[in-house]
Amino acid sequence: MRTVSLSICAVVLSAMMLSAPTSWAAAAKPGKTAQPGVYKLEIDKNVSLKDAAESMRLRANALNLRLVAELPLSKQVEAIVGKPQRVVTIFQFCDAVTAMELIDMSMDFATYMPCRIAMIEDADGRGWLIMTDINVDLLAKEKKLQKVLTERIKGVREGLIEIMKAGATGAL
Repeated sequence: MRTVSLSICAVVLSAMMLSAPTSWAAAAKPGKTAQPGVYKLEIDKNVSLKDAAESMRLRANALNLRLVAELPLSKQVEAIVGKPQRVVTIFQFCDAVTAMELIDMSMDFATYMPCRIAMIEDADGRGWLIMTDINVDLLAKEKKLQKVLTERIKGVREGLIEIMKAGATGAL
């Protein structure tokens, strides 16, 4: 039997595959939004978007989660339309070895890779970090996951939140 080490990708993959019902949404608390399955943090006013991005890269590296792609969506739109755009950048994090193990379990996992955190400048110029969020306990129950696997998924989710908090505060 193969042991699958879960990474940041596994959390989002599972969430998307389950199409979490609205009943999974936790009560409102810091980081949670009214939109089920969304975790969002405002970037501190004293932290530039550039510094927030660098803090996320550094924190992800410290947590052994790799930035595998960075998509400067707003820059692409700017190049097409010829007008400045508010910042929208998609950061993609994953663990290549774990990704391959998940694909070995089911090729369908590939459609959800890699995991994403979006950095968005809103219409008022405030920066936000946004990701998919799940209720790990309900996921574990639905998929009948072993306790050790559930704990690993919780650890990955906390790692993603830690990356976002580092970005939101500019922490190194």
